[in-house]
Amino acid sequence: MKNPSFPNLRSLNELLTLLEKRRTLSQLLQVLGQSITTSLFANPYFTSRFIFSLTQIHKSTWLEKKLASYAEVIMLQIDCPGSFVWNTVIKFYTESSNPRKAIHLFVEMRRNGVETDEYTYPFVVTACSSMPGPQQGLSVHGEVLKRGIGVNLYVRNCLISFYCKNGEIVLARKVFDEIGAKDVISWNSIISGYAICGMMVEAQKLFDEMPERDKFSWAILIDGYGKRVGDVGRARQLFDDMPERDIVVWNSMIDTYASVGNMLVAARLFEEMPTRSVVTWSILIDGHLRLGEPKEALSLFEQMIRLGTTPDRVSVVGAISACAQLGAVAQGGWLHSYLKKSRIPMDVVIQTSLIDMYMKCGSLEMAGKLFETMQIRSIVSWNVMIVGLGTNGREAEAVELFHRMEREGAVMDDLTFLAVLTSCTHGGLINEGMSIFHRMRSVFKVELKVEHYGCFVDLLGRAGRLQEAVDVIKEMPMAPTPTMWGSLLAACRIHRLVELAEFCVEQLVCVGEDDGGVHVLMSNIYAEEGMWADVWRMRRLMWEKGMRKERGRSVVEIDGRVYEFMSGDESHRLKEEIREIVRSLALA
Repeated sequence: MKNPSFPNLRSLNELLTLLEKRRTLSQLLQVLGQSITTSLFANPYFTSRFIFSLTQIHKSTWLEKKLASYAEVIMLQIDCPGSFVWNTVIKFYTESSNPRKAIHLFVEMRRNGVETDEYTYPFVVTACSSMPGPQQGLSVHGEVLKRGIGVNLYVRNCLISFYCKNGEIVLARKVFDEIGAKDVISWNSIISGYAICGMMVEAQKLFDEMPERDKFSWAILIDGYGKRVGDVGRARQLFDDMPERDIVVWNSMIDTYASVGNMLVAARLFEEMPTRSVVTWSILIDGHLRLGEPKEALSLFEQMIRLGTTPDRVSVVGAISACAQLGAVAQGGWLHSYLKKSRIPMDVVIQTSLIDMYMKCGSLEMAGKLFETMQIRSIVSWNVMIVGLGTNGREAEAVELFHRMEREGAVMDDLTFLAVLTSCTHGGLINEGMSIFHRMRSVFKVELKVEHYGCFVDLLGRAGRLQEAVDVIKEMPMAPTPTMWGSLLAACRIHRLVELAEFCVEQLVCVGEDDGGVHVLMSNIYAEEGMWADVWRMRRLMWEKGMRKERGRSVVEIDGRVYEFMSGDESHRLKEEIREIVRSLALA
């Protein structure tokens, strides 16, 4: 008779085979159900492999938390989980949005007397690299030395990367110099550290000493010269000297030109590339956005899709941002539909970008619906909603959303308070704004920044409480910004306070921020009071300083196409028709 205490080996092998083929959470849970019905769930080997399979699933932000909870619950069912299980879960958290948890698990692992090995420490050191400050990593390094694992090359390479990321280049070099047989990863790690610190002379010296190089060695040096110290010429020389170039190096060189705003040469290299990846497209899209060229960014995204390249998160967020800058809600809506149909994972970053786009395009209903359907909301999601409501004239709703954050215990940051204070300012919600401002430090324990004071000054100024605004500026612990004096100057125009307006202009002159807009505003204040001698004095001053009023610019979307207009522009082919419409509107 078969001993029931031993699991059916054939069933175990079948389940392990199924584990290797399953790629989604629902599929793995089906295997888990079979393991429970066949009494194989108690098998330590099966359980450890199941946890490993869980951690290999592609993770969105929402799925990450579910996978983590399943992995920990199943781990608790194992009587004495070995180092493989602990290492697997620690590695999962190291690569997640919560690397601190990996360090906590490592501490618990040591407390439970589980033997650590050469696989444990690289994961833990990598988790320490994501934490602020080197203290935890230094402690782990000390334990590595005590346990004699410091000779392991993989561990040492991770320590070099850790110290470099924390700016501790001297300690990183010490670890590097202590390695007898260095591999290419050791060299790349220390060269990258010097490049990050802008120490390109030392980085070049080590690069020249390398016994062998790979594509990343060249890319690191090109990035260092091009992006860290701005020596694009030297970066290009390295690129041209390469015996063989792959897509990583091409991308690095294109990104170098894009980072300095030279999109013409970046585009030329893009056309010369033998093969392109989605990363290449994303670099160009992001480069155009940084230069304030959303039309070009959106056109590139559309071209990428037409040529059959599947977009990644960076390119998608870039295209959404371009739609937001252009106010192109029709194209933004099409992009939203495309993401749904293409089954591209819409994580919290993409969803938040869509909300921002809908808000900036004035489609508040779509933004609200998307926000309410989000399974996980980040602090940025809340902030974008509050800013969007406030910008679109729904200031009371923005304040209510802030109070909802408070009720739900959502995490807030200084930008949250800046957003809600701005909403109070624009909506004339004086009491609400004052209450939130005074509660920031006493209740929410948030350190007041100059931007918060600036909002509060603007709030008081618009309400006509200008003397209180001046008192706040005098009593604040930091120097006032030009923006503060500018907002107070604008309030002086509303409430017709000439002397205080002149004082504000004097302050702006002192800090060299008296541009054309300031003088035009002061001139208008004089004009409204009939002080024509002062009006001409301001205009003469502007002429003597060579100041000009900035030209107006507007963008409009019609039938999915985006049109841009500038004041005084005579180049549009339909300029006569446009003038006729403007005249008819003026007469209406």
